[in-house]
Amino acid sequence: MKDNTARLDHVVLWVRDPEAAAGFYEKAVGMEPVRLAEFTAGSVPFPSVRLNEETIIDLMPLAMAERMKMLPGATESAGHPVNHVCLALPGEDFDALRARLDEGGTPVSDVSKNSFGARGNATRSFYFRDPDGNVFEARHYD
Repeated sequence: MKDNTARLDHVVLWVRDPEAAAGFYEKAVGMEPVRLAEFTAGSVPFPSVRLNEETIIDLMPLAMAERMKMLPGATESAGHPVNHVCLALPGEDFDALRARLDEGGTPVSDVSKNSFGARGNATRSFYFRDPDGNVFEARHYD
């Protein structure tokens, strides 16, 4: 029997180069690429990266914006800003992410303490951008 409680399934980000974006998320953020080989082979329209067993981030090519017909005005959504996406991580993964970003030359913000989120106040958090300018917050709760 499946657990059908409400949860985040996926986030779709517009990206200029899905393969480069997948590489960033794999190397810098530590996420597993999903369907990257199939995307490269042209058999699927976009790749994804896996945050955990329940959540993925789809890396939608910006060039596909003109084909977004499922909702009136969807084409114009390309490039619309999202304030940020927040990743809640265990403390050791939080530290490892920050170290990988630093090693890779990705600018990061200062560390904040006690910022409010879905689970209350986070112990620490910081922000970074992916190569397409999407803003992410990384945080951990004790």
